[in-house]
Amino acid sequence: MSASVERNWRAGRISPEALFAVGAVSQYLGAATAFELFDEMGPGTVALLRVAGAGAVLVVLRRSWRRHWSRIELAWTAAFGAALASMNLFFYLAIERVPLGNSVAIEFIGPIAVAAFGTRTLRSGWALALAIAGVVVLAGFAPPEAQLGALFSLIAGTLWAGYIILGHRVARSGMAVDGLGVGMLIGAVVISPAGFSGLDAGVGAPLLLAGGVAAGVLSNVIPYGIDQLVMQRLERARFALLQALLPVTATLIGLAWLSQVPSLREVAGIAAVIAAIVINRESDPTPRDVIP
Repeated sequence: MSASVERNWRAGRISPEALFAVGAVSQYLGAATAFELFDEMGPGTVALLRVAGAGAVLVVLRRSWRRHWSRIELAWTAAFGAALASMNLFFYLAIERVPLGNSVAIEFIGPIAVAAFGTRTLRSGWALALAIAGVVVLAGFAPPEAQLGALFSLIAGTLWAGYIILGHRVARSGMAVDGLGVGMLIGAVVISPAGFSGLDAGVGAPLLLAGGVAAGVLSNVIPYGIDQLVMQRLERARFALLQALLPVTATLIGLAWLSQVPSLREVAGIAAVIAAIVINRESDPTPRDVIP
């Protein structure tokens, strides 16, 4: 964040909602940037560059090597990072096959399920049922290739649910941003078999490598940093309600950047997931900084 933006933020001239929107746009501009690299390096390699690049940036900024790490802290951080990196990998495998907005909407089944099973309220149960209906609309009538993409989105959503649980454990241990940076570096090692083969394409093309790292900065570093500021001012219910903007943002960026025009069926499915997010807002235990 620039000095002028930070001064305006501290002075209260920038609303947390506006800053959240900036983070949302950055999140999916990063995904669109990654998508443009798939033909050259493949989604596995781009995911590897995203996770490794973002992790390296955070570790350098935080100087995380100065922190004393116990074995149990490293174990939790490693599990956390592996879930995050794998989630990013399957997200990229998904958006290679289905539109960006569809994949983001399907993935929300993960955090909504965590909230439903965590709170066990009628409200969260209805939210989960509505989200499942939206996923069925998005995936059930799609061609086989899109159904495979939807499956990858569901896997990413499942990993997102695991990441939420592990992320809370890391955050409660006081590791927070340090755990995120180190975890992503460990996660990069975990998914490296899926990405090493495509690195050859980037060796002689520095712009490709820079694009992969840029995707990580746009999708991980910037929105995660913004979330830390936004959560200082917004109540959890309000913050969770803003999450309904994310499938919309992803759909609009997919339309404007990638020329992905949603059908009426896809609009209906995404709308059902957005409604589930709104219904679920009071019981949602998760910050937005767990979104792929």
